[in-house]
Amino acid sequence: MVFMDIFVGVIVGLLVLMTLVTLHEFGHFIAARRNGVKVLEFGICFPPRAIAWVKDPKTKKWKRLPRKDWKKPQEGLVFSLNWLPIGGFCQMDGESAADKRKGTFGAASYWAKTKILFAGVAMNWLTAIIIFTILAWVGMPEFLTGQFTVPVDTRTDFVPVQVTSVAEDSPASRAGIEVGDYIVAVGGTEVKYASEINKFNSTHAGEEVTYTIERKTECTGDKTTECTPGEDGKTSTYNEKFNTDIKLNPEGSEYLLGVAMASTQSISYSTWSAPVVGVGLTAQLTGETFKGVGIMLGNLISGVAQQFSFDENARESGQEAIESVGDSVAGPVGIVGQLFPAFTAAGPSNLAFLAALISVSLACMNVLPIPALDGGRWLLITIYKLRKKELPKETEEKIVSRAMMVLLALIFIVTILDIVRIANGG
Repeated sequence: MVFMDIFVGVIVGLLVLMTLVTLHEFGHFIAARRNGVKVLEFGICFPPRAIAWVKDPKTKKWKRLPRKDWKKPQEGLVFSLNWLPIGGFCQMDGESAADKRKGTFGAASYWAKTKILFAGVAMNWLTAIIIFTILAWVGMPEFLTGQFTVPVDTRTDFVPVQVTSVAEDSPASRAGIEVGDYIVAVGGTEVKYASEINKFNSTHAGEEVTYTIERKTECTGDKTTECTPGEDGKTSTYNEKFNTDIKLNPEGSEYLLGVAMASTQSISYSTWSAPVVGVGLTAQLTGETFKGVGIMLGNLISGVAQQFSFDENARESGQEAIESVGDSVAGPVGIVGQLFPAFTAAGPSNLAFLAALISVSLACMNVLPIPALDGGRWLLITIYKLRKKELPKETEEKIVSRAMMVLLALIFIVTILDIVRIANGG
């Protein structure tokens, strides 16, 4: 993958993650306002602050908030744009459950707190449903075995390996390969997957190889085997298939062929059932996500437990289980630095699918009973509600802050693993 592809993918990844987290926080914002909880500030991105506006509670008009007043308490809602592109935030008044001042989160009823805490999760699920509904209508990439569809309203097309970028002055560019071309055969053998092409290239590094290319070409005229203008003057598209001989770069070069490819995919199309597919696929991915978390935790627990065994084979098996956990987890660097460049290069439909998948993952993550997350905060409030006791501010802050430290430590560890994997070409 060339540098520009990675750079563009990282920028797109940051924008998508920022949007998804901001939508999550917007869910909290809507629910808080509807349940009588005052929101002090809604921010896009994280501080330091770049610019801010405040809504006058009397005139209901927005005005620019001067820098000199940024640290002063404001009566109206503050909307801010900040410098760190890693999400957004919704700062409510009195976020501690022990704060009983009117208009604070703490003073809200238990049911209101529940709605506010899970509104962000609901917004992420809703975002995924909308994206999947649109994709079901315009063309849904199939990534899952048994991916949810409505069979009576589904048409499936097969898309071969497509070139998504071509490096300058590469064997591919010198041979006239263009972005959008399809590679249908290599060395006279039909190929279905990008991995087959990469494997063939590695085996024949430095050699001259014949590639069969299929190219969609637009012309003015009738659909014919040649681009000859017809009498109707309409624009049509035809498929041009040709062979080209390309001498690959030698082994050890930066690249052999010099292209990035989107692997073969099945694309499904729906009409009236598109909203059903949106809901069904979101539910399917939610189930798969929780199932994956369960397997990962099971492997981690069993792997750690087996390290204390006197049986060498058991310890080795436990080590493999622990390594599988590390391989299955991707942190911010892995997501932004690897997944987004690959999916961005593969086209808008693939990128939209990844965005919806991450939105589902954010929803599932925040449901988990971890005190620093929405589900954990709700569980903490619920436990004290069932005990018919007030949750002290000091206790809540201590539990949440310690859980947050553990989360940050895990993110740090996973980020280091991401960097090591990328450095090793994994």
